[in-house]
Amino acid sequence: MANVETLILRSQLLDRRGRLESARTAHPEADHLARLLDEVDAALERMDRDVYGLCEACHDPVEPERLLADPLMRFCLAHLTAQQQAALEQDLEMAVQIQTTLLPSRNLRTGAWEAYYLYRPLGPVSGDYCDLMPSAGSGLLFITGDVSGKGVASSLLMSHLHAIFRSLLSVGMPIGTLLERANRVFCESTLPSFYATLVCGHAHAGGEVEICNAGHCPPVVVRRGEVSTVEASALPLGLFSTGQYTASRVHLEPGDALVLYTDGLTEACNPSGDEYTPERLAGVLRGAHGRPPQSMADACLADLESFRAGESMSDDLTLVVIRRAL
Repeated sequence: MANVETLILRSQLLDRRGRLESARTAHPEADHLARLLDEVDAALERMDRDVYGLCEACHDPVEPERLLADPLMRFCLAHLTAQQQAALEQDLEMAVQIQTTLLPSRNLRTGAWEAYYLYRPLGPVSGDYCDLMPSAGSGLLFITGDVSGKGVASSLLMSHLHAIFRSLLSVGMPIGTLLERANRVFCESTLPSFYATLVCGHAHAGGEVEICNAGHCPPVVVRRGEVSTVEASALPLGLFSTGQYTASRVHLEPGDALVLYTDGLTEACNPSGDEYTPERLAGVLRGAHGRPPQSMADACLADLESFRAGESMSDDLTLVVIRRAL
């Protein structure tokens, strides 16, 4: 693993060791605490010998996302015991169930706004973040993002972000303040190697939309005969705890839409290695103006499938369409 990540994990292990020793002093009869303490000491010893993060069976690196999720990991996926493989499968099944319950309603209607989304993990779980929530005054709060990395580790961080935002959204603070608070919490509770790009916004009843792009793919504003984008105006969450976030405003008329997506869409490739690109997406959306959100999303997906011509996806994909209906 990278030296900085190893140093961070060493600090975490030393902290856990102190907690284990305190717990063992209070409960000397608890054999499992002694076993855990031995495992922590063994991990620290592997760090001292500069072999931490290497599989003890084949000496290849253990998958980084698994090591970050469990710093005591000693074997790569290819060398797990049958019991460990069964436990991993159960963990994945539970992760899928948890992530599924965190997703919003597929078709959402609140006041003048209607929304629909596509959420397609590359594997069992996804690091993409998607949330839609009605707000006071018949408005709609929305977030679409992408946590760095892949697999279970990024899906856990996606769940962590969901909890942070759901807690803060209930306070009713402005979008810029909301992101500043969420960024501080995320920085203080996440390894420095992880960050999240995202778009967060609030669609109000009269058609006014507050929106902040924190280093994410530019959302597309679809008006009759016109397509524009909302470029990034702030850094991703998790890079610096003192990051500042300012929302911009766009106005949508009935029939206009706002489309958010992750790079699993625009960076998808065809058999020749060409990327789908934001420009191609904008062309599809221009021709789909006025359609219901699901129809717009289906048009994008159909064009993507035609472009890929059977080429496999290489990343999670999320697409959100928010349309002013009234």
